[in-house]
Amino acid sequence: MLSAMKLLNTIFDRRSRKGLAYLLLVLPIDLLSFVLLLLGSLLGTVLLLTPLGAWVLAAVLRGAAGLGGSRRALAARMLGDRVPAPARPVAADAGLFGWRRAILKDAVSWRILAYALIKPPVAVLSLALAGGFYMYGLISLIYLPFYDGELGTEALGILVTSVILLLLGPWMLRSVLGVERLMIRGLLGPTRINQRISDLQDSRDRAVKDADITLRRIERDLHDGAQARLIGVGMHLAIVRELVGAQAPTEQIVAAVDTAQATLATAVGELRDLVRGIHPPVLDAGLEAALATVAAGSAVPVAVEIDLPRRPPPALESIAYFTVCELLTNAGRHSGARNATIRVDLRDDVLRLRVHDDGQGGAHQRAGGGLAGLSERIRVVDGRLAIDSPAGGPTIVTAEIPCPAKEKPLRHEGSDRAGSPAGSELPVLR
Repeated sequence: MLSAMKLLNTIFDRRSRKGLAYLLLVLPIDLLSFVLLLLGSLLGTVLLLTPLGAWVLAAVLRGAAGLGGSRRALAARMLGDRVPAPARPVAADAGLFGWRRAILKDAVSWRILAYALIKPPVAVLSLALAGGFYMYGLISLIYLPFYDGELGTEALGILVTSVILLLLGPWMLRSVLGVERLMIRGLLGPTRINQRISDLQDSRDRAVKDADITLRRIERDLHDGAQARLIGVGMHLAIVRELVGAQAPTEQIVAAVDTAQATLATAVGELRDLVRGIHPPVLDAGLEAALATVAAGSAVPVAVEIDLPRRPPPALESIAYFTVCELLTNAGRHSGARNATIRVDLRDDVLRLRVHDDGQGGAHQRAGGGLAGLSERIRVVDGRLAIDSPAGGPTIVTAEIPCPAKEKPLRHEGSDRAGSPAGSELPVLR
């Protein structure tokens, strides 16, 4: 009995229930949208002979755009598939005529209209396939106790078929929902070029914001720290000068000099910490040496595995260094980890960082948190951060950063001829 209940819970898990509910919910919406938009499109096409036709088509496209927004929101809520909204059409001219022209020329609006017109047969087929596996399997199992004939080969065949259909139900549901996700991303989301432009704009804005925050932090640290210390050194030196001029006892002069020296040492230490936060000097020896230093100073025992056939650019080394530092800090402070592993390799022009710890897990990105900051910093260089941290652990954080190799300069034809130095890269004039 317990095994049967466990099997049913596996077949009808929360994800499957939400998927079936999504298919049931969107079918009437798709049918109604299809009728309204199709009638509107036909009416607008017929009325194109009059000035009213363009306005009707613009209104239909605007309604389709609203439908696309609601469908993206519904997919995000029930399927967990968050598709960014495409850029809205920008009117080159002011006024209603400019708005109409922008709507009619917007390729995204026409794609959304195409989605609404082709979706009903897909919705019917999807529900028939996914729901059919579940419904036929359940109906057959319910019918089996009321089977009039002998429980022989035919009944056994019904039972086996029902179980197979129920077991294949989640797979079929994921398949039809996969088609739905592809249609939403391809027809309701931004194009690849537009998404790339949007990502670059976001990256630029984050880079400007991070630079401003960094400059303000440096200014604050210099003002409140090293600057105040150096002012203190100057005041103590002035006191020393007054003591020397007044022929004060040697002990007082030495004490004032010692105080100035200690204050100066503190200022130098603060400046060193500030510089280390901008660009750690240990990175001058390479990423491998820098990570070895970080591992040696970590509160959690760390094993380091590095495979770098070539040295990454300094900017990427800095990002990788601070990423590992943040992840090790989180492992020691929040997860209660006892061991951690750092794996760094460079393959196929991608620098991969993998930090594994045996802590309690449960790590996730939250607004303003350290992991969110790491993700934004990595996205600036077109990288990505993946977090796998189930409750109870372990936690595996993987960062992938594009790291293309530098192109070698081309040798110009004839550069080794007489009169030109061997290996010269200067072009030969013809």
